Amino acid sequence: MTSESDSAEDLRQILPRTFGVIEGGIERRLHHGVQLYVSLRGEVICNGAAGTDGAGRSLTADTVMLWLSSGKPLTAVMVLQFHERGELDLHAPVGRYIPEFAVNGKEQVTIWHLLTHTAGLEPVASGWPRLEWDEILDRINRAPLQEDWVPGKRAAYDPSRGWFVLGEVLRRIDSRPVDRIVREDLCEQLGMHDSWMAVPKQVYDIYGPRIARTYSLRDDRLEETHSHTPEVAGAPSPGGNFRGPARELGYFYEMLLRGGERDGRRILRPETVALMTQRHRRDMVDETFRHKVDFGLGVMIDSNHHGAKTVPYGYGLHSSERTFGHGGAQSSIGFCDPENELVVVAIANGCPGEPKHNRRFRELNTAIYEDLRLDG
Repeated sequence: MTSESDSAEDLRQILPRTFGVIEGGIERRLHHGVQLYVSLRGEVICNGAAGTDGAGRSLTADTVMLWLSSGKPLTAVMVLQFHERGELDLHAPVGRYIPEFAVNGKEQVTIWHLLTHTAGLEPVASGWPRLEWDEILDRINRAPLQEDWVPGKRAAYDPSRGWFVLGEVLRRIDSRPVDRIVREDLCEQLGMHDSWMAVPKQVYDIYGPRIARTYSLRDDRLEETHSHTPEVAGAPSPGGNFRGPARELGYFYEMLLRGGERDGRRILRPETVALMTQRHRRDMVDETFRHKVDFGLGVMIDSNHHGAKTVPYGYGLHSSERTFGHGGAQSSIGFCDPENELVVVAIANGCPGEPKHNRRFRELNTAIYEDLRLDG
């Protein structure tokens, strides 16, 4: 595989329909630019970007982009690695590891429920990134279960609360903070040297303008958010504050595509990857997305059979039924299609609202398949 980056003009030549979707989004003020990584059957097809960072510089393959929830599967993989070692039981109550969590109806919530978004935690404000880790966990631990919720019987995507709990479970077992666990035991092992859940201040200062800015669409204008500031970039959130170049999230999915190993570094056993990417939660209406969405353990499984043109954070109209991955709020997606041996990571720097984003990325992912002639 090559690590050379492609220019916008290269992208136009390699993936013309895909480039057209990105360019159209720039024209409609959905984003200033998009970073893209695509590999097919072990060959890098694209490692580049188109557009700008919104501050007068060209977006490049080296820009450290915000992944948001597209990073959730990294935390899930570390949970599964602890499970492989016999240090964590996926079906055990969370209270076994965090006794203070098991109050106010949460006694029966298991690790499995958190990974499949069927736990039903009350949507309390976590206080992130303003509060310290222990204060955030205290808020979540004291909160009740949602009214009339039976864990495992209903589904509602949880953007952050359950993922703070999973991060704390890993910390209680290992003693290291979860951002260090993911960084040292996963990212550094896979050569994801510019990927972080929490960017240390000294690293942040070295990156400088490489840290991407993210923009939110308001009144038909893209306005800069605070996501790139050192205070936010340095605050660990196991479910929503990962960042790095798209190619490095691509390395992660290439590892899963190969049964848990990449470049001689084994992260998971093949049977654990198979467990992670099975359709464990099926045919359930997600009360957050208000749509049926199937889940594995920390990953969303292709749900086109529930409505290919309506499913949120899907993988385009041509993805196979075994495709798995995860999206980040109104901005990004990473996925692996094992049947086609395809890995895709796309990260936009504009958050235009859920409907516009889902339409934009449905078109983008569909165009990638069509450019690669995988739509037949």
